[in-house]
Amino acid sequence: MLDKNDIAKVLNEVAGKIISEFSASDRIALVGIRDRGEILASRLAKILLTQSMPVDLGTLDITLYRDDLHQKGTDQPAIQATEIDFDIDGRTIVLVDDVLRTGRTIRAGLDALMALGRPKIIRLAVLIDRGHRELPIRPDYVGQTIKVNPDQQVKVFLENMDETDKVIIE
Repeated sequence: MLDKNDIAKVLNEVAGKIISEFSASDRIALVGIRDRGEILASRLAKILLTQSMPVDLGTLDITLYRDDLHQKGTDQPAIQATEIDFDIDGRTIVLVDDVLRTGRTIRAGLDALMALGRPKIIRLAVLIDRGHRELPIRPDYVGQTIKVNPDQQVKVFLENMDETDKVIIE
């Protein structure tokens, strides 16, 4: 579906859309949803910085905000650290994730962010929008929109975790 060069290209396009909407004075912060969203947020931050757009970077763990936590079959969820070392009150936040499907992960991300403060604006950036929403959530910045059947999976592999950059459909 996408290879390393395609992923780099769409991230540059997403960064361009962010730059066209905001200026350096808007104090943008990118917050990636663990795990792949944080990697994508980091890559976007590097692109924005090369375009003279200063950004803060944070990582959000949404484990305790998931609505399917009781269905995971484990008594103790694997909780990771949320790493946001800046005040989000009054900030412009771009929440970043890899694949948008039902909208439930993003809802959990919004709840987790709001528990930390009151941002001025929250925008959503995703690498892949695959449709099949269950909640009324729509991305502001999309790397690529693809149409797949509900039973198909879109898998994102990122070099930082998976030794390669690619997106496949199974």
